[in-house]
Amino acid sequence: MSGQEPVPAGRRSTAPVSRLAAPAGTLVAVGAAFAYVGAVDPGEPGHYPVCPLLHFTGLYCPGCGGLRSAHAVVHGDFAAALGSNALAVAGFAAFALFMVFWVVRAVRSRPVTVPLRSTHWWVLGVLALAFTVVRNLPAGAALSP
Repeated sequence: MSGQEPVPAGRRSTAPVSRLAAPAGTLVAVGAAFAYVGAVDPGEPGHYPVCPLLHFTGLYCPGCGGLRSAHAVVHGDFAAALGSNALAVAGFAAFALFMVFWVVRAVRSRPVTVPLRSTHWWVLGVLALAFTVVRNLPAGAALSP
């Protein structure tokens, strides 16, 4: 035995550094990904894989244009970002709001809980499906990358 007792599962960390480690690590990882996409243009062939759905069927998936959208966000061109993938821009905004929520909760020593029910997941799935269908129709060409 090392002489140290295990920390109870429900006990909160009081050190600010340890409370902020997970959100900070997440921000560093996502920031690095955005920095890479910002530096390496997804519009140039050869740097990123082609979407398999687009390659085999010619149809845009809900993620098609997401890298171009992220590239545009990094460069501050929000109109181009929305034009590349509006759903991705909404996802980026939701992620940013969640990160603010997470950091505030961590600073206040409160656990992060996002009570998503199955209904929420169904709504997100239906929205993604509707976005996919509409962006592949002639009338929804504005939503295609």
